[in-house]
Amino acid sequence: MIEININQTVAVLVDGNNIERSIHHITQNSNTMINFDTLIPNLLDGRGLNRLIYFREGKNISSKLTERLHNHYYGSVIPCHKSADIPLTIKATQLASKVDTIIIMSGDSDYIELVRHLKSEGVRVEIASVPETTSGLLIEESDFYHPIEEDDWFELAPARPKKKTRSRRKS
Repeated sequence: MIEININQTVAVLVDGNNIERSIHHITQNSNTMINFDTLIPNLLDGRGLNRLIYFREGKNISSKLTERLHNHYYGSVIPCHKSADIPLTIKATQLASKVDTIIIMSGDSDYIELVRHLKSEGVRVEIASVPETTSGLLIEESDFYHPIEEDDWFELAPARPKKKTRSRRKS
């Protein structure tokens, strides 16, 4: 059998709020998070990572997540004023001429037109999302679908309660 070396560059764009809500809906637990250490290598499947960008609505962004994505993948976290739809779409169109494949981590049907546009530009578009909360049309429009399942997330340990400190009065 002849071995073929596939040399593709990939950008992974994450709609953080969509993925988080989907996982929390399935697990009924808001302490569940994506395990990027197992998911990203599976998504890349030997291809080169060009960019990893995590778009997150609001200002409450975990500094640990930001640090981890940067240290392991040179990734970045971009806070969004409202939803991630517009910033993610703009970044995807900017990257279209720089990568072979864009993986959109979201099941939101709002990305259908983006997928169509990117494909018309010659970019391979893959979707990675939780199947139960993903638009069927989004899956159909993509070139490949990666289901995000239980093996791809983990539960954060509950926060420890703060110790109460007693104040001592001076006599």
